[in-house]
Amino acid sequence: MYKPELLAPAGSLDKLKIALAYGADAVFLGAKSFGLRAFSDNFTWDEMAEGVSFAHKQGKKTYVTVNVFPHNDDLVKLPDYLDFLTQIAVDGVIVADPGIFQLARTSFPKLPLHISTQANTTNWRTAQFWQEQGAKRVVLARELNLTEISQIRTQVSLEMEAFVHGAMCMSYSGRCLLSNYLTDRDANRGECAQPCRWKYQLVEEKRPGQAFPIEEDEHGTYILNSKDLCMLEHLPALLSTGINSLKIEGRMKSIHYVATVTKVYRQAIDAYLKQPDSFQIEQNWIDELHAISHRKYSTGFYIDSTGPGQIYDSNSHEQTHDFIGLVLDYDPKTRFAYIEQRNNLKLGQEIELLRPAGQGFSQSISEMYDADGLPIEVAPHPQQKIHIRMEQPVEAFAMLRRRIR
Repeated sequence: MYKPELLAPAGSLDKLKIALAYGADAVFLGAKSFGLRAFSDNFTWDEMAEGVSFAHKQGKKTYVTVNVFPHNDDLVKLPDYLDFLTQIAVDGVIVADPGIFQLARTSFPKLPLHISTQANTTNWRTAQFWQEQGAKRVVLARELNLTEISQIRTQVSLEMEAFVHGAMCMSYSGRCLLSNYLTDRDANRGECAQPCRWKYQLVEEKRPGQAFPIEEDEHGTYILNSKDLCMLEHLPALLSTGINSLKIEGRMKSIHYVATVTKVYRQAIDAYLKQPDSFQIEQNWIDELHAISHRKYSTGFYIDSTGPGQIYDSNSHEQTHDFIGLVLDYDPKTRFAYIEQRNNLKLGQEIELLRPAGQGFSQSISEMYDADGLPIEVAPHPQQKIHIRMEQPVEAFAMLRRRIR
């Protein structure tokens, strides 16, 4: 049985290191231009070079998004950027625009080219076209069901990538103009304001000012607000299609999100590969995916081709835990962890530890000191550095969290 790649989002250098620590085989990232997440932290060129080197030393891969739909002015600096990506030996460049593809293919032939989901590959002939043009991989459109993916697999030999978890766009493969129209921020050039998550009411043309709720709710409706994708419980069916890479969405999500989702799918994939015939979803995996901030889950278009469904009553996220601290270091002799605070911490608080490897555990905070070694009862300052006694060993990148419901 082939081993699929687990591909995680890296919106920053820290998130790249977190994703790899929690089990990703590869990460996808972007610079501060030419990608579709302009409001993610993103990478400077120096950070990108460092991130690629860091991943390669671990035998992991890095793919860079160059999937903006460029206007003429955007093309001026593009050759220098592609040359830089060639020099640092990225493992793939994700493109959607034919002009960018042509430039990269002819002028920078060493760059492996991946076709972005923004290119809307929905059938085997389109996948075959990209294969003949020299693409190494195609990221399939999210609108495909499992049967269609299996059919494409029989017609092409290039790698296929598909989303397994994360936010869903309400528009066809992300090709949306709402943000442009309402906020003058171009979604197809990386600046989406996500107006699909806003509240809307229905107004009849000849009755201006009279808003009619689409649902019987005094707050209006969120008819464009898509549920999140979660294919954990259908992992064997997704893998049976011949998908080479399972992609987690979320370059703008927190390190807690990246760590949790990556670890869950790492454990699930490994368990399936070990015993495919007796594979079962573990309840703690499901619980972990509800611990992080998310919208209600769906299976997207994979099972039901009508789509992920909308959330009509709210645009808010759900979660069972708050992320409160990141372990920077641990001293096994003193059993104290050096921690960067991410939310209010205080003595006596019950916390949980999420670890890159091995089982997590729960404990109360019995001893806590500031960076100067002075005892404290509370750590209220954002990103305050503190020392906390651990009841069990931990490692760098372990995360502290507390249950909120």
